[in-house]
Amino acid sequence: MKTQKKKILVLDTGKEWGGGTVSLLELLKRLNRKRYEVSALFYTTYSKGDGSDIRRELEALDVDFIHLESRPRFYSKIIKESIRGVLAPLPSLRKKFIAFHDLSGRIEPAAKAIASILKEGQFDMLYMNNQPSSNMEGMLAAGIAGTHCVQHSRVEVRLTAAEAEEVNRVVERVICVSRGVMDSLINAGVQAERCCLVYNGVDPTLQAARTAEEVREGLGIKKDEFLIGTVGSLIKRKRVDICLETIALLKEKGVKIKGLVVGAGPEEERLKGLAKTLGITEQAIFTGFSVDALSYIRAMDVFMLTSIKEGLPRVVLEAMLLERPVVAAHVTGPAELVLNDVTGFLVEGDEAKDFARQVEILLHNPELRTAMGQEGRQRVVKDFSIERYVNGVLAVFQEVFKS
Repeated sequence: MKTQKKKILVLDTGKEWGGGTVSLLELLKRLNRKRYEVSALFYTTYSKGDGSDIRRELEALDVDFIHLESRPRFYSKIIKESIRGVLAPLPSLRKKFIAFHDLSGRIEPAAKAIASILKEGQFDMLYMNNQPSSNMEGMLAAGIAGTHCVQHSRVEVRLTAAEAEEVNRVVERVICVSRGVMDSLINAGVQAERCCLVYNGVDPTLQAARTAEEVREGLGIKKDEFLIGTVGSLIKRKRVDICLETIALLKEKGVKIKGLVVGAGPEEERLKGLAKTLGITEQAIFTGFSVDALSYIRAMDVFMLTSIKEGLPRVVLEAMLLERPVVAAHVTGPAELVLNDVTGFLVEGDEAKDFARQVEILLHNPELRTAMGQEGRQRVVKDFSIERYVNGVLAVFQEVFKS
């Protein structure tokens, strides 16, 4: 008997290309199209940075792209800012009013539009690719349409009681990319039985397009200069300030050092200004967004991730796959990837000096860098393969469709 295809609508409310985007595409590449038919709904046709964008990438995978413009009423922002100003002395009340304003002015209208798409397209499942508080309209829409609903939560979260209640009401499974993410959801009130752990994964055959020597030569980095760096969106929670301050501290000690900042975002100009203030404009190299981040990682002696909050950062998996030792903040995500003193260092402190101390150990010990890099690659290949990730997500889909 021929099995009828299940129709899945992906909802992604993101505004820029990131690790979650790549993980979604890797999943969709490997879906059995005899079993699943997929469409994707995005608010923003954001750029990949090489002349392509999310629409083109999805359509190349034979995924129907639906662009739903999110257009709040013209006076919405004025009202919201007025609320912020008037209720500034009453933060608790201000928060409630802003939440109500968002619900009535943006979330509920979007939910009705998404519910119509679910009904008209006769979709069997809504699969949300962000995290609950940014997917409230999706949950409301699934409830209206009576559609199966799965949330893929990719970052540590803080939910309100109302948000947790909505997850428990509508979402059948929350796929958590790390135990830390799962714990944050459960602590916020999401029922533990709805949560399941599926670690992110990477393709072990991934290769950098350029050699380390080519990258370093292209950037004017000398052979005797120690290269550290980070990759990611330049947003506040990534705390790229700490990377720059680490470069400055090591420079003060007389280290011949260069630092790569690969990525773009709203913090870029401020960070460039900080580099100037720290006196490291010649040491800090800002590349902007790159589709060839792997080559930049390959060129680094040490990879750094200083984020205050993560889920399970794909970029750390890529750095470990490329045999780079990782120095990362001891927070959700990196804490489950980096084996302290084995594949890199987990830093407990929040200051640049805490990170600089660990980087300096690796600076003076090339044998340790090599050993950590090799251990990191073995760990990724063994425990964080793309196949394990995809199979884990598909197992959740199958469980939900059987319910």
